[in-house]
Amino acid sequence: MNFELPEELSALQQKVRRFIAEEIIPFERDPRRTAHGPSEALRAELIAKGRAAELLSAHVSKEFGGLGLEHRAKAVFFEEAGYSLLGPVALNIAAPDEGNMHLMEVVARPEHKERWLRPLAAGKIRSCFCMTEPTPGAGSDPSMLQTTAVRDGDHYVIDGRKWFTTGADGAAFAIIMAKLEDGRATMFLSDTDRPGFVVERAMDTLDTCFPGGHGVVRLDKLRVPATDILGELGEGFKYAQVRLSPARLTHCMRWLGAARRAHDIATDYARRRHAFGRPLGSHEGVGFMLADNEIDLHSARLAIWHTAWVLDQGHLAIHDSSMSKVLVSEACWRIVDRCVQILGGQGVARETTVAQIFADLRAFRIYDGPSEVHRWSIAKRVLKGIAREA
Repeated sequence: MNFELPEELSALQQKVRRFIAEEIIPFERDPRRTAHGPSEALRAELIAKGRAAELLSAHVSKEFGGLGLEHRAKAVFFEEAGYSLLGPVALNIAAPDEGNMHLMEVVARPEHKERWLRPLAAGKIRSCFCMTEPTPGAGSDPSMLQTTAVRDGDHYVIDGRKWFTTGADGAAFAIIMAKLEDGRATMFLSDTDRPGFVVERAMDTLDTCFPGGHGVVRLDKLRVPATDILGELGEGFKYAQVRLSPARLTHCMRWLGAARRAHDIATDYARRRHAFGRPLGSHEGVGFMLADNEIDLHSARLAIWHTAWVLDQGHLAIHDSSMSKVLVSEACWRIVDRCVQILGGQGVARETTVAQIFADLRAFRIYDGPSEVHRWSIAKRVLKGIAREA
């Protein structure tokens, strides 16, 4: 196994690292960062910087304006982007747009790619993914889907309610999961300015890094042309896996960068801060936390790189991405929690970067499948003897 980065990828890594340090981190004190993510004005300014650096939408093919990176290269790129909570926004690789771009490039028809994917990849618009529903609807169990789509001539009429729809406020279009009259799940594409697509409110959540926040969406007799089905009828659950396996891994990549940032800040503090006559880091209790951080960072990165390799071999990597999602989300949480402890009072002050990472990171153990559901899925595959794909 060769873990050395190719020269071209190493150069790209350094370019992104410099870009984040010099162009993006200075924006972290910008007052346009709101409780529901960066304002549209701030996002536009960040995107302009990413565009000028020729670093936008690295995961998208060159045909649609991206860098066309494979998953292994994305692991390196996305980690560097995640070093600032604003980095994924500036480079147009933040959720849910990043996952939606990937799904559309794989599944969408040419006319849909031109209409929605191309401007999305250029950072000119945002999107959202309407899947999760309030009780008794779909959450971790997608088979409980309640939103319906009924054929009416050349249209489908969609009714239902979604929540935790990231980026709904300000999104130009949505990918909507609904079930047909025969119960088959299907994905639909819709502009959000159509009558019947209503963003009721933005939810008050711990995390504040996603543009548009997390919205509650009401679909009230939303009429979608039959020509705007994403892919094929009845393939919604299959397409969800096409989107979610890579998307949960890119979450891992980005949050690994954020955890590394917190670790760097805590390490620097442990060198400078003195307690009981010597540097804080020389006390065994603090030194051991820094050591455990290094171990967690290393193991998380290896899990990500391996799953990226599996995806690059053409597999869905369902089992591997579930393992990575659990390992990385919990490792990153431990890392940042230790950093808060090392920083003491400064670690819980909202004015510090580590406190912001701490608050934003917590949800990662829940979205794209909570750890408990992934463990259950892993166990079932192990018992059936179908765990490994590569």
